Amino acid sequence: MGNFIFKRSLQSVLSLALLIILVFFLARFTGSPADLYLPLDATEEMRDQFNQRFGFDDPVYVQFFRFLGGLLQFDLGESIQYSKPAVEVVLQAFPTTLMLAAITMPIVIAVAIVTGSLAAFRPGGLFDRIASLISLIGASTPNFWVAIVGVIVFAVWLRVLPTSGTGTPWHWVLPVAVLCLRPTGVLVQVVRSSMITALSSAYVKTARAKGVRARAIVFVHALRNALLPVITVASDQAAGIVNGAVIVETVFGFPGIGKLMIDSVLLRDFAVIQAAVLVTALAVFIINIVVDITYALVDPRIRHS
Repeated sequence: MGNFIFKRSLQSVLSLALLIILVFFLARFTGSPADLYLPLDATEEMRDQFNQRFGFDDPVYVQFFRFLGGLLQFDLGESIQYSKPAVEVVLQAFPTTLMLAAITMPIVIAVAIVTGSLAAFRPGGLFDRIASLISLIGASTPNFWVAIVGVIVFAVWLRVLPTSGTGTPWHWVLPVAVLCLRPTGVLVQVVRSSMITALSSAYVKTARAKGVRARAIVFVHALRNALLPVITVASDQAAGIVNGAVIVETVFGFPGIGKLMIDSVLLRDFAVIQAAVLVTALAVFIINIVVDITYALVDPRIRHS
């Protein structure tokens, strides 16, 4: 197991290093922050002072090695727009996104397992056709479109839900609902497919012949053996929820890391962009490691191979 975890961790670290390099250089291709933070009639001396304060007067490769040196101490520089450490800015916003994902994912898994299992019990039946249609629509509909429609219907027309903020539980309803839609649609299809295969196996036929209840056959005998592909897809969807929060938080004015990242890109706050991407990538990295360990525990063939 230790060797398995080490290999998975090494792959993730290499991917994280490549991502950090790309973000650092791509951010600087957007232009000079001085163009946004200084007045149009700013003198060359004012520009030099601005660039010197934030370290933009050095060549890019010097800035990069300075960034790597700071990274080893978890010092990612100072935010231009907030005038404080970028890590502090990101860590203040990240718990909101984490809470959003922590609320969304259990709902997604519970709804997908129940719906997919019931649909697989009678393939081609009325419930199966309805569940498949709704899940396909959910999996195919873009988050930003659903978010905008949700605001128009529930906030503007019906006026039953707020459009932005996190002050009350009602502020979380629309963001969570929008984030749930796509991963639930995908997982329902995966659970249904896996359960159909499991329910046609010999041990399930034996259980039926012994008179085992249908509920026990579906949720005890078949579900356990159908979980492997579900775990794999669920991990991808969990990472997708963290990434999808960028769009949802922007539409709903949700003060999480997604909105912070978009605002920082628009304002060329390089330090915050780098810190936000790093923290988000670390979160996805931890999710993948946990899922890989779970997958290896469920199926010993994975860790032994």
